[in-house]
Amino acid sequence: MRERLLAAEKVTGIQWRDGTLHLLDQRLLPAQERWLACTDVSQVVSAIRSMAVRGAPAIGISAAYGLVLALRARLAEKGDWEESIEEDFLDLAEARPTAANLFSALNRMRDRLQRLRPNENLLAAMEAEAVAIHDSDREANLTMAQYGIELIRRQQGNEQTMLTHGNAGALGSGGFGTALGVLRAAYLEGMVERIYVGETRPWLQGSRLTAWELAQEGVPVTLCADSAMAHLMKVKGITWVVVGADCIAANGDVAAKIGTYQLAVAAMHHGVRFMVVAPSTSIDLNLATGDDIPLEEREADELLDVAGNRVAAQVEVFNSVFDVTPADLVDVIVTEKGVVERPDTAKIAQLMCRKRLH
Repeated sequence: MRERLLAAEKVTGIQWRDGTLHLLDQRLLPAQERWLACTDVSQVVSAIRSMAVRGAPAIGISAAYGLVLALRARLAEKGDWEESIEEDFLDLAEARPTAANLFSALNRMRDRLQRLRPNENLLAAMEAEAVAIHDSDREANLTMAQYGIELIRRQQGNEQTMLTHGNAGALGSGGFGTALGVLRAAYLEGMVERIYVGETRPWLQGSRLTAWELAQEGVPVTLCADSAMAHLMKVKGITWVVVGADCIAANGDVAAKIGTYQLAVAAMHHGVRFMVVAPSTSIDLNLATGDDIPLEEREADELLDVAGNRVAAQVEVFNSVFDVTPADLVDVIVTEKGVVERPDTAKIAQLMCRKRLH
């Protein structure tokens, strides 16, 4: 199965070549495929903040490479690089506050920095660590896809109709994708009749990115308005809702793309299984519940405008880009470390004690 998944990898949004971080500008898809060449950390911070790169795993990977660029610049300055690079850690950490993978990647890079051996090539060691973070996410994607399709096969059998929200695919990760990786794998195994995708306002990640990824691979996909999701569950025989996560608290509460919470409520009402797919780096045991997860709010213009054109009345705007789905609405969380059904604090703690995937 792993070989089939590797052969199916056709989309990527992150490339590290010759000391430069190349990011596929996700703001322009699907109309235009343009790559951004980041040669310094400020460009990486800007790409994360502006959502040129998005998706929690992809943000973490990009930040790791951003620190390599920062270190290269600090070393060239011939000053106290250890003190000055803390500014770069902080700038990256503040770029998107909800993505747990961002902080996981930064902590892993900091830990590697602190474990440097005498006479070790500092820049080479940090570059190797960033590449390892990228590679481990790709491997995690493949493992999660295999876990996910086993759950789907066990629950319902073949030719199912699925629903997803946001973009948790190759563009938002380092490889095959998280939630979308499971759906792509299920399609390859002949278990998917059709995948419904919500448009995902206000950034339209569903219509611009997820639908584009699936169409690139010939997967049967139907786009719908976000407000049609509950109706779809009622009339289209949806068997699974499969979503990604930007942060999972210690008790299994899930912060994900805004609109995920109402999907989970609707799924429970209609008896539709609800699966969250995310690497273990999305789990933050320091956050006891979802109430502790910082939820990013963004500019009003993202709701007031579409493609730079004002389409709404000039009124006050609430633009939270994430919401929290309580653990008791989640049927299963799939990570590369294993699967947690009906998650709670004890089960999440047990999962995180398992050997880390490298």
